Amino acid sequence: MKIKLINDIKSDLTVEFLTKESLKDYRYKKTLKKAGFSASQDTTCFLHKKEILVCGVDDASNDNIRSATSVAIKSIKSSNNKSASFSVDTKNIQAVIEGIVLGGYEFTKYKSKPKKSSLKTVYLVCEDVKEIQSAFEEAIIIADATNFTRDIVNTIPDDLNPPSFAKLAKNLAKENNLECNILDEKQLKKEKMGAMLAVGRASVHESKLIHLAYKPKNPKKVITLVGKGLTYDSGGLSLKPATSMVTMKMDKAGGCAVLGMIKAVSELKLDVEVHAFVGAVENMIGGDAYKPDDVLTSKDGTTIEVRNTDAEGRLVLADVLTYAQQEVKADYMFDFATLTGACMVALGSYTTGIMGNSKRLKHDFLKAGRTSGELVATLPFNKHLKKLLKSEIADISNVASKPYGGAITAGMFLDNFIKEENKDKWLHFDIAGSAYTESPWDCNVYGGTGAGVRFMSNFLKNIKL
Repeated sequence: MKIKLINDIKSDLTVEFLTKESLKDYRYKKTLKKAGFSASQDTTCFLHKKEILVCGVDDASNDNIRSATSVAIKSIKSSNNKSASFSVDTKNIQAVIEGIVLGGYEFTKYKSKPKKSSLKTVYLVCEDVKEIQSAFEEAIIIADATNFTRDIVNTIPDDLNPPSFAKLAKNLAKENNLECNILDEKQLKKEKMGAMLAVGRASVHESKLIHLAYKPKNPKKVITLVGKGLTYDSGGLSLKPATSMVTMKMDKAGGCAVLGMIKAVSELKLDVEVHAFVGAVENMIGGDAYKPDDVLTSKDGTTIEVRNTDAEGRLVLADVLTYAQQEVKADYMFDFATLTGACMVALGSYTTGIMGNSKRLKHDFLKAGRTSGELVATLPFNKHLKKLLKSEIADISNVASKPYGGAITAGMFLDNFIKEENKDKWLHFDIAGSAYTESPWDCNVYGGTGAGVRFMSNFLKNIKL
């Protein structure tokens, strides 16, 4: 399906948005009334003889336009129309493109006979193409990077393991002119990354640390992005229930997201230097699996008492965060991880949890979330919850002694591995709920959502000097 920006076209179908108020004066309101269409949000009605698809919206906000466009594109793809057109302007073009590209996304890699759509071209009609061209190209790049991320998240663990994850990263580096460095287990041992190595040692697939870098001339900021790349998480010896193991291919979503982010940044040609680090590991069971009661030594020398092998992502991130701080002196450092079910309990399954020490940074990302259309919310650190990570036999425990505030205690565990001079430069994003969905919502369809790519692209695009 191609998307073209033009100023006038005759397509098979024209999409029109209606509110309850504008429906009152709509030229075909009697026909719509007979059809039972009342212009409620995300409702649609085909006027086949008029070659029109009307879509209900509560108002013309970008959130509502994006959601309605997502519903519309699904309806169009299931019809026999070969082309469709949407009217756009400088205010809604991002929302319309995201509705089309993200709402129309399909992952059919494993379908033996995927359904084919008749829809070949979507026209975006505006008065002044030159005025809107830049916004059009930018929105396409970010939406495509989001779908790139979704594709990786949705790939099954038999196809995407740590070595193949590293190969994918190498291919991205080659295509987008990025620097690439991959550490194998021999190098990880040399770097003394005992926590990360322990998590992956029962897998037949060797753990990998991926480092991609985008380096434009004279960057105004240096950014480090760190992603949890658990290509599959069985829970280890603290084995997950069978129903909880289904969808655990999504535990690599943080690592997938940072690859999507650096892809977007390099194609947008932003004047910020970006380093993406991914700890690619598979958490399995076996005679060599790490165990509850083990004490691991992380890269920075911190000893960690293992009380639950299913709290493995924070162990991987502890070492990768330490390594990233060793390798890059960054102005900001952000990590992304499907870290805790507790974050979904706190915020629901649509919202990314933001944690860290900088109120200003958290405020900046709340704004980036609103602008980009992603749902984000902050969860507060506090000294009383930190006490729950105390270990009697090691420096710290990998899980809290009580189940309350689990997302926050996980974030505070990571904070333990952030150098003092970087405390206010770092944020942790828990995407456990927002990275994957089994029930379509907004522009998200079944599977990976690409959570984080849009709001991080927005933040980096507008980063302050």
